[in-house]
Order: sequence, then C-alpha cells, then structure tokens
Amino acid sequence: MEIIYAQNNLKLGQIAARWVAREILVCPNLVLGLPTGSTPIGMYQYLTLLYQEGIISFTQARTFNLDEYVGLTADHPQSYAFFMSEHFWSKVDLPIENADIPRGDVSDLAAECRRYDDAIQNAGGIGVQILGLGSNGHIGFNEPSHNMEIHTHVVDLTPATIRANTRFFSFSGAVPRQAITMGVGSIMRARKILLLVSGESKRDILSKTLYGPVSTEVPSSILQLHADLTVLTNIKLLR
Repeated sequence: MEIIYAQNNLKLGQIAARWVAREILVCPNLVLGLPTGSTPIGMYQYLTLLYQEGIISFTQARTFNLDEYVGLTADHPQSYAFFMSEHFWSKVDLPIENADIPRGDVSDLAAECRRYDDAIQNAGGIGVQILGLGSNGHIGFNEPSHNMEIHTHVVDLTPATIRANTRFFSFSGAVPRQAITMGVGSIMRARKILLLVSGESKRDILSKTLYGPVSTEVPSSILQLHADLTVLTNIKLLR
C-alpha cells in the first residue's frame, strides 16, 4: 500500500489525473473502473485538460462505472450516467460504446447485473479501479452488511448514505432507496486500485479502512488485502 498526501482538493485532482494518465500512456487500451461524486471531479477536469493538450487519448480505452441509482434514467440530472457525461464522457475522445455503466431503469435488474459482470469479464477485467470512500466505508454502493457481495447486485442504501446524498436532491424523499453496484469481487480483481479520499469528515473512516480490522461492517477495509493499492488523500493520518 502506498499513501500519497495532497495539500488540497486541487492538488488531489491533479495528482490523480497524472496517475491515471501514466497508466493510459503505458497501456492505451486500459480498462478503467470509474467513480462518481464530488471527490473525483477535479481528476476528470484535469484529465480533460491533458486530453485537450494532446498528451493522452482515450480512443482505445474501456470504462466501467461503479454504480447507478435504481429508477433513474440516464438523462435524469442526478443519475450517475448524467454526471459522467457532464464531467468526462462528453469532454474526451472516449468512444461512447466503450463507456459502460449499470442501468438502473430496466425492468429486469437481475439480468442487468449479469450483463454488467459479463461485460467486465469480456473486457478482460478492470485494469485500474478508481474509488471514492463513503462516510460509512462503502466502496461503490457496497454498504456495511453481514456479508460482501462478489458480483454486481442491487443494494438497499443505508440511512447514512441517503442522508449524505440528500444534498444532491431537492429533498430527502427524492433520493433513490436502491442502487445497482459493481460487486467487491470485480473491484478486488482489478490490477491496481487508486482510492481518493478528501475532507476531514472522512478522517475516522479512512483510518478504519487502512488500519482497522477487515470487516463487512467497514466494506472498504477489504482494500487492505489488495496487492497494489494507492491511497491519495488530503488527510494526514497518524497510526
């Protein structure tokens, strides 16, 4: 495990983008696992700049997003598909057919979960997985539970996650209660993982993630077992 300290959010985004750009330059047909949320926005902005400057290209890359809300269409302003289009897909030369995300608006969610796992497998698995960290330790939408789901699955969002995501909606009742998420198995099979963590509110959960016992109550703690984990954060931790 490598921990990289960034002075602020701007630096965090720049370092993350350069880290990803290095991987793209080494392997132009890289399969990327991508997150949403406020933390990776700076990374997407700087990756866009690197593309515009002709330093990197995504024409051969494949991307798979971690998750999507159940019940939201891709054109809903709070869907993760909309987020990705606004912040990344429409800004770079990634072919739209190479950008995959779970669909939460389909009638057969179980079939969609199987489709997503098959698509990841057919692409050769995730090469580089980028993660954010939920305030309760969720990665993707793998919430604290009595077990960890290996495959893509539908999950009931915890009250803590619903509260945290209310800021993106007009009121708490508008926050979807379920999401479809990549399973822990796909995440942990990634060749490399980059964990992005920003803000003092994440200090306690980051400490539990990196130094606490591996437990299903803190899903992110399983990252301790990954062979190639890089943590990029603006939080200085003391062991």
